Amino acid sequence: MQRTLRSLGLALCLGLLASASWSQGSANPAPREGVDVGRNSAFARLVPADEVEAAANKQYQDLLKQAASQNALAGPNHPQVMRLRRIADKLIPFAYSWNPRARNWRWEINLLGSRQINAFCMPGGKIAFYTGILDQLQLTDDEVAQIMGHEIAHALREHARERMGKSAATNIGAGLLSQVLGLGDIGRTLTNYGAELLTLKFSRDNETEADLVGLELAARAGYNPQAGVSLWRKMQAASKGAPPQWLSTHPAGSTRIAEIEAAIPQVMPLYERALGR
Repeated sequence: MQRTLRSLGLALCLGLLASASWSQGSANPAPREGVDVGRNSAFARLVPADEVEAAANKQYQDLLKQAASQNALAGPNHPQVMRLRRIADKLIPFAYSWNPRARNWRWEINLLGSRQINAFCMPGGKIAFYTGILDQLQLTDDEVAQIMGHEIAHALREHARERMGKSAATNIGAGLLSQVLGLGDIGRTLTNYGAELLTLKFSRDNETEADLVGLELAARAGYNPQAGVSLWRKMQAASKGAPPQWLSTHPAGSTRIAEIEAAIPQVMPLYERALGR
C-alpha cells in the first residue's frame, strides 16, 4: 500500500511539474551564444530555494569556523586566496544570465588547508577550495577557472535542489503530493536532506551540465577553454592511485575529455572576444 501511494504521489507530482513547465510558455527561446543545456530541472521547484540557500550558508559558516579553530582557514591576504577571489570576480558577473537569483547571492570564496584534492560551490554562491587541489595539481589560472566555473555551475543549475526534489518525490510520495497542493510543510524536506549539502553526489547529467556551463563561464571571463582538457588530464593522472575526493563525486575519463573537446568550438569565440581579438 505504501509503495502504491509513493508511486501515485510521484506520478502526480511529475504531472504537476510538467503542467507548470508548459504553463510557463512553450515558445522556443532565441538562440544564444555558447552552450545549450536546457532549462533547470522542474524537480528543483519542489524545494524552496531560499531555505536551501539558508541551510547551505549555515553549513558553510560552520565549516569555516571549524577550519579556523584548526588554523586551517587561509586569511584574506594569503596569495592563493587573493588569486582565487580575483578569478571569482571575473567569473561571477557571467553567472547572472544562468540564474537570476545569483545577483542577490552573498558570494564567498575561501581556502581551506588540507591535502584533499577538492573544491565546491554550495547553493547561494558559497565557494571553497582546498590547498591540496592547488598544490598537488599545480593548477594554472585557466585550470582554476575551469574548476571554479564547474562548481559555480552546480549552484546556478540548482543541482542540489533538483536532487532534493527527486528524493522528496520518490521517498515522500503521497505526503509530498499534499505539500505541493498546499496541504503540508515542504520544509521538512530540508530536515531530511539538508545535511547532505556538503556531500551530495550529482548525476552524470548534472556533471555534464556543470562541465559545459563552467566551460562557458570561464571562456566569457577570458580563460582559455583548452584548460578544461589539461585539467582533466591532470585529474586522470592524480587518480591512478587512490582517487582524490573531488573525483569521487566528479567522474573523469576519456569520455568526459571528449565531451569538453567537442564543446570548445562553441565557446572559443566567447574567449577570443573576451581577449579583444
